[in-house]
Formats: sequence, C-alpha cells, structure tokens
Amino acid sequence: MYKILKTDGRAKRARFHTVHGTVETPVFMNVGTVGAIKGGVGVADLKAVGCQIELSNTYHMHVRTGDEVVKSMGGLRRFMAWDGPMLTDSGGFQVFSLSSIRRIREEGVYFSSHIDGRKIFMGPEESIRIQSNLASTVAMAFDECPPAKAERNYIEASVARTTRWLKRCRTEMERLNGLPDTINREQLLFGINQGGILPDVRVEHAKILSDMDLAGYAVGGLAVGESHQEMYHILDTVIPHLPKERPTYLMGVGTPANILEAVDRGVDFFDCVYPSRNGRHGHVYTNFGRLNLLNARFERDERPIEPGCGCPTCSRYHRAYLRHLLKAKEMLGARLCVLHNLYFYNKMMEEIRSAIERGEFQAYKKAKLEGLENQEETWNHKF
Repeated sequence: MYKILKTDGRAKRARFHTVHGTVETPVFMNVGTVGAIKGGVGVADLKAVGCQIELSNTYHMHVRTGDEVVKSMGGLRRFMAWDGPMLTDSGGFQVFSLSSIRRIREEGVYFSSHIDGRKIFMGPEESIRIQSNLASTVAMAFDECPPAKAERNYIEASVARTTRWLKRCRTEMERLNGLPDTINREQLLFGINQGGILPDVRVEHAKILSDMDLAGYAVGGLAVGESHQEMYHILDTVIPHLPKERPTYLMGVGTPANILEAVDRGVDFFDCVYPSRNGRHGHVYTNFGRLNLLNARFERDERPIEPGCGCPTCSRYHRAYLRHLLKAKEMLGARLCVLHNLYFYNKMMEEIRSAIERGEFQAYKKAKLEGLENQEETWNHKF
C-alpha cells in the first residue's frame, strides 16, 4: 500500500508498505547488482548508511550463481542476509546495454552471456520466473529500453512490444503468486514507461499503463544519451499521466542534481550506480561540490571528506589517509569512499523528505543545488 503523507508542489512525501517492510519516500535504492554493493559493502553497512531498500538485477543473478540456486537458499534476501525490502530489475536494461550480443524477437530476447558466451533466452515469463525465484519485494516488468534518440518507427514498435510483454508479465506473476512453493506470494509488479524523448509516445504509453492498475510505475529509457534538459522535459510531460496515488520510479538516475529535479516533478523512487562507481575511484560527494581524493592537494589534509558528516568514514578517517589507500590500491580506500557516498545519497533523501513535510522543498532544493554546483558536472561511465 502506498500512501501520500504530504505534497509540496508536485513533490510527494509518501509511505510504501510492503510484505518486507515500510519504505519512506522519496527514496534512493542502493544498487547491489549481483547481491552485493560494489566496494566491499555488506548489509550491516547498508543499515549504517541509512539504506531502506536494496536493488539487484535479474539478468546478472541469472547468469552468475543462478536463480534456482538462490531459490533453494530461501530467496535473495535470505541469501545475502538483507532483511528489508528489495526490488529486482527485470533484465530489460540489458536489452539496451548488451545490444551487441542479443537479438530481440516477439517471444523475448536471445543473449550470449557476457560471462561465458553461453546462449540465454529471456522473455517476459522467464524474467518474472527468475524474479519470483529471487523472491524480491518488487519485480519489474520485462521491457525493451530503446536508445533515447532512435527513429520514431523503431521506438513506436518497441513500446508496443513492451506493452504486450507487460501483459504477459502480469499473467505469469499472477500464476506464480498462486503456487504453494513460491517464496514471496505477495510479490508486486511495476510497469515501465518507455518512448525515448518522444513526448506523444510517452504520454500514450503512460495512459495505457495507468489503465492496467499496477502496484507502481517506472519511467525508463532516460539517462541513456539525452541531455538533462530533455530528461526533465519528458518527466514534466509524462508524470502527470501516471497515477499519483502509486509509486513513481525514475530508473537509473542519477546525480544529486538529477534527483532533486526529479523529486520536484513527482518522482519518489531512484537508483543509480554513481555513488559506488565513483566512490571506488576516489570521487566523493559533499554539500559543497565533488572532490577527487586522488588530487595532490589532499596529501596532508587532516580533515574528513566533509566536516560534520555522520558517515562511518568521516567519523574516523581523514582525506590524507583515504588518498594514501587509493593511491596504494588498497581495497579499504574504495570501501570507505563508497560508504561515504551512499551515506550522502541516503542522507540527502532524508533531508528531502523532511523539507517536503515542512513545505520548504523549493528552498531546500535551491540551497542544495547552489552547493552542489561548485563542482557538479555530468559524470560519464569512465569512472
């Protein structure tokens, strides 16, 4: 059950009750693709940095350990000792990111595993069965994520197929949730809005999805090549056509500035690899901009990453030592930076929730952006 507690303009402060616990939104989902946060971060660490809900990936869990193994161990939450809610991505993004080793057909997608080259088929039913074996709280519908600036004809055909796949996902989930050996028989299904940067296609698809009365709605296919302003325009266009009384999830986004802008447009679920990816390379977030701890100016800097920060890293270690660890390629350096970044994201979400409750989100957003813009920039995937 999803209940809106307060609004401030289009920003929503809500509470999402699930079989595995309650999620306070807006929320950042910490990305544990294969059942672990990259950088040596465990579930006790996730609790320490304020994580409410963890995200893992269907395709990657399937091609590595295998979902049947995970099911035999009691599901992914039990397997990784995480006792909170979990969302599993459907594998649909890999249809986009692994374009060189896959073929799309009406029945589904044929892959060559990026691990060992073995042939894999994943369609809507297979994706939902894998997610059922993983026993996540929320399963995402299997979709195609077309390139943001693909030709109109391609995008329209892709979106129509994604709609057909969603219907098949819903049918399969209903079947699986009725079986006695299903671990989580209350698994929820979120649908995904697609349409590139074509507003009319996005809106029409949003209307179709809304009529299906799903547990939640995601906006996918953004942050894949379009500008930030194009992304914000699509959010302005499509979110009013999604059910306000259900969770709205912006997939794979993004920078702190992206999140602030999206909350302002009615989004309340986020995930992104940036905190862990950038942290592993010494790039850390602060309220006064971004720091690259590998810079020589931090060689004798005895300050924490951010003075006053309550994260496990800043409470004990200083910049000079973190730089030393990173330069020496010690795992501890990456781990400590990842912990700081995850704390920063989760703390920012807590501040956002509080600002909405007070009716002060616009003032909070303005002040936060002014600090971030000291060094904020679009971060690419080289980090």
